[in-house]
Amino acid sequence: MYSDYCIEISDTSLSIRIEPEEPNSTHPLTLNLIFEYPETYPDVLPELNIEAVDEESGDLTEEEREKVLGELNTIAEESLGMAMSFTIASAAREALGIVISERLRKEKEEDDRRAREYEEAEAAKTRGTPLTPDAFNVWRKAFTAELAAKREKAEEDRIRALPPKEREDYKKRRERPTGKQLFEHSKVLATSDEALYEEGAEEVDFSKYTREEREKERRREEEEEEKRRRGLVEGDSDGE
Repeated sequence: MYSDYCIEISDTSLSIRIEPEEPNSTHPLTLNLIFEYPETYPDVLPELNIEAVDEESGDLTEEEREKVLGELNTIAEESLGMAMSFTIASAAREALGIVISERLRKEKEEDDRRAREYEEAEAAKTRGTPLTPDAFNVWRKAFTAELAAKREKAEEDRIRALPPKEREDYKKRRERPTGKQLFEHSKVLATSDEALYEEGAEEVDFSKYTREEREKERRREEEEEEKRRRGLVEGDSDGE
């Protein structure tokens, strides 16, 4: 089975070319399985190694190499005392097939992951970002800052476009304090309300004043009613 692929390196070394039972064109993997036989072989395990044939034939990663050699050494231990080279070579072919299957599985998982990420990104474009109070505050702060920067730049551009004299007059007007600033910094204005009151002045009780006025009005109406009644009584007496 392996006679065409066996190369005797020395009296104690043998190379067998191995490949998966079902080769894959996208993952070529043809390797040399090297045996180093001790003098007491087969009672002692041979030293195993795997080498690449060439770049086009593929190779194993360090992780894959360690895993395959570990499996082959386990099989060799089970075959101690017997010729085991071709048994190990057959196991190596199966191991390479598993390596390729694992590579294909990882590639599919990676393709699926990228497809999901792409679909999620496309869905996010139409879905937008959920609006929360925190997200709104962040947006509002950034928008306000951006708007203020645009206004400031527009104002600076407008000032630069003014003639020198008008630009100087405008700067002087901007340096004048506002009414609010004058109020906050003026002691006279800040205490103007207190100046309206004199110390010891009697306060006017408007509610009391209103009641007195009403009382006077009521008494006046009663007096007029009383006079009217008296006039009627006196008129009746004269008629008798």
